Amino acid sequence: MPRQYEAVYIFDSALEEPAITEKLNRFHALIPQASGEPVKVTHWGKRTFAYPIKKRDTGYYVVANFEAAPGQLPEFERAIKLDEGVLRHLVVVTE
Repeated sequence: MPRQYEAVYIFDSALEEPAITEKLNRFHALIPQASGEPVKVTHWGKRTFAYPIKKRDTGYYVVANFEAAPGQLPEFERAIKLDEGVLRHLVVVTE
């Protein structure tokens, strides 16, 4: 049974927006949408961190809302962890 998820990504601020969009498309291709609705992506832009993350002071924030079966998330999160351009990420279930 599919559930609603929200993912927050913090990308390296040195990446350009087309490169970030390409990475997001690659990540979201790992999650086929059961409902047929596309992944809703909101770009928050560059923000300054409260404390350094991986020796960086700024990052590019992106929030994505999507629907997926719980069994699809391990491969999705593995791909995110292997990407050097992602400083941090968080995936939560939305109610």
